[in-house]
Amino acid sequence: MEKPNPLPSVPTLEDVRAVSPALERYTTGPLLGDLWKRPQLSPRDRSIVTLSVLIARNQTVELPYHLNLALDNGVKPSEISEIITHLAFYSGWANATSAVGVTKAVFDQRGVMATQLPPASGNLLPLDEAAEAKRASTVQQNFGNVAPGVAQFTTDVLFRDLWLRPGLAPRDRSLVTVSALVATGQVAQITYHLNRAMDNGLTKDQVSEVMTQLAFYAGWPNVFSALPTVKEVFEKRDH
Repeated sequence: MEKPNPLPSVPTLEDVRAVSPALERYTTGPLLGDLWKRPQLSPRDRSIVTLSVLIARNQTVELPYHLNLALDNGVKPSEISEIITHLAFYSGWANATSAVGVTKAVFDQRGVMATQLPPASGNLLPLDEAAEAKRASTVQQNFGNVAPGVAQFTTDVLFRDLWLRPGLAPRDRSLVTVSALVATGQVAQITYHLNRAMDNGLTKDQVSEVMTQLAFYAGWPNVFSALPTVKEVFEKRDH
């Protein structure tokens, strides 16, 4: 029998204190003692946001802790599997592959079986034909002559396959996508995907709290760079 892959060493709070007492204080105080207990966003959603940041930025040191926390917070192994697949497209294949190695070790330790994971292919969710036709037409008009391959894969693989996989609810796919975009500074893509997230059921109050969660895990500069766009989306949807 193969032994489970060893998990990377995660610094303990004592390790953190030995290097930076202030960082340990902020970790136990504002981060764990306050942020994660705020009622505006469920622990499950906070875990999805945080996993998305860590995977999108290839920050695997804290990934074992947050994978276990996510499972404890009600994120299913099947949903984690889909989050990794989704982020391959939105943060790159190599980042997803890095997450696979760490996640397999966590799944092995927790006894997660292949039968608990989504199949490679199968029935898809219904497609909003009108909305997808409008999106595809816009991309084709703007970039079809510049990068026809990108336009084709965006339609065939991204929006007519990946986004329709039933292993992760559309709202949660949007939550993953918006979190990854903010975490990697992709401000130009936020307007479309934030509107899509709110169309998929993410509320204004939840979006606001997602940004608060992201401030700690993606950094204040990335959040403040995204906030003008978030504000603009809110204002246009209110009218």
